[in-house]
Amino acid sequence: MKIRYLHTMVRVLDLDASLAFYRLLGLEETRRIDNEKGRFSLIFLAPPGQPECPVELTFNWDGDAGLPSDSRHFGHLAYEVADIYATCAHLQANGVTINRPPRDGHMAFVRSPDNVSIELLQAGAALAPAEPWVSMGNTGHW
Repeated sequence: MKIRYLHTMVRVLDLDASLAFYRLLGLEETRRIDNEKGRFSLIFLAPPGQPECPVELTFNWDGDAGLPSDSRHFGHLAYEVADIYATCAHLQANGVTINRPPRDGHMAFVRSPDNVSIELLQAGAALAPAEPWVSMGNTGHW
């Protein structure tokens, strides 16, 4: 049996806030489907040069009443980054809470505006432990 990864879908409540967050991570929009009859939009975003690794943002134009408030039922999205400290500093400077700081120079967690857990992993070997990350405690959960 042959299987091929297609995408991960994340339902979003505030499309503008979610697009801004994923763009802060460095993702780029690769495709968009606006379905007037179904009253929804599907926006696919992927890392530059990796269109085969998209996340699909699903936005229902009339809202999502009745859906779970915590999108943790699927786990998390994971992205490798060139410099975890610079990435976390960039996100933090733009108002994103670093839930699990990269104290080990290797791994961090943040959350999207829709409470989706995002794991950030340092490419290659872990960076040497550095402040302010070493002394920073966890915030919330991931």
